[in-house]
Amino acid sequence: MANKRASRNEAYETLKSDLRAGTLGSCYVLYGEEGYLRDYYLARMKKKLLEGPAESFNYHRFTRETLDWDQVAAAVDAMPMLAERTVVQVDDIDLYKEPEAARERIAALLEDLPDYCCLIFCYDTVEFRPDRRLKKLHKALESRAQLVEFRRQSGSELRAWIQRQAQRGGKAMDNATADYLAFLTDGSLSALASEIQKLTSYAAGPAVTRQDVDAVVEPTLTAVSFDISNALVDGDYDRALGKLRELLAMQQDEMLLLGAISAQMRRLLYAKLLSQEGKGADRLAALCGLHDYPARLTMGAARKLSPAFCARAVALCLEADRQMKTSYDEPRRLLELLLVRLAKEAAA
Repeated sequence: MANKRASRNEAYETLKSDLRAGTLGSCYVLYGEEGYLRDYYLARMKKKLLEGPAESFNYHRFTRETLDWDQVAAAVDAMPMLAERTVVQVDDIDLYKEPEAARERIAALLEDLPDYCCLIFCYDTVEFRPDRRLKKLHKALESRAQLVEFRRQSGSELRAWIQRQAQRGGKAMDNATADYLAFLTDGSLSALASEIQKLTSYAAGPAVTRQDVDAVVEPTLTAVSFDISNALVDGDYDRALGKLRELLAMQQDEMLLLGAISAQMRRLLYAKLLSQEGKGADRLAALCGLHDYPARLTMGAARKLSPAFCARAVALCLEADRQMKTSYDEPRRLLELLLVRLAKEAAA
């Protein structure tokens, strides 16, 4: 697994260096959960390859609705007009689930790509899942295509990216503020790009501060669930209830709210168990898919709690879920009752 992840990261770095050098290859598979980065680099590739008066002539795009492999092959073979390269983009097609005849056609196409064409398979709503059992297609993709995965950024990568974007907006941002902003947005680059634009316009001083972030940024449901659990851990039931009622007033779905609170209680339980084994925030981050900052927050909160509370909190959330799905009681009342029970357990 480690080698596979390393190779995928290497493909990402190779794409960046090839863009800088103007040496893009003939075939790419662009996939991964960080859609902002995928779209950003796809746009850069198209700009690099298609600049010129015949851009629209040299660009061919196929989706599930328009897909015809004969037409894809014809587009790949078509000579560019007033340019050195063409681009053929195929969106959200699970190549491994295509009929056998189509898979044979794709493999043959990959084996005979002309140098003047760049064929790009782009995955957004469909997951790219290679299947080694389909040996001919898999071998062709592995040997001819660069498989570029756009993963969620690590804590340090995300912080650096946020600070670069703030600098482009004419503002500085220290590490702590950047980490806090990433936490409030769940580390989504799309959300961060929008929020940073607002922050750099709003901040009065030379730097974006935490106070600016609190004034401008609307935290995600995950971030608010952290606040609710932290208030309960600190014995501040009124603050926890206030946060919950704010979300309910915004017409947040009760089941989504319960899910977010339950997820944080599970993270607290995992953090407590890991701390008992002498493991730290890095292990929790890997286990739960968290960035470093929320992982450290959760480990810190778990240290204040007993193992019995963490286990009981998860059980109470499960019971609330069962009641919400099977009883006629008001979901809002069940959520508030859950907070009462969690507060009592934390104070015990």
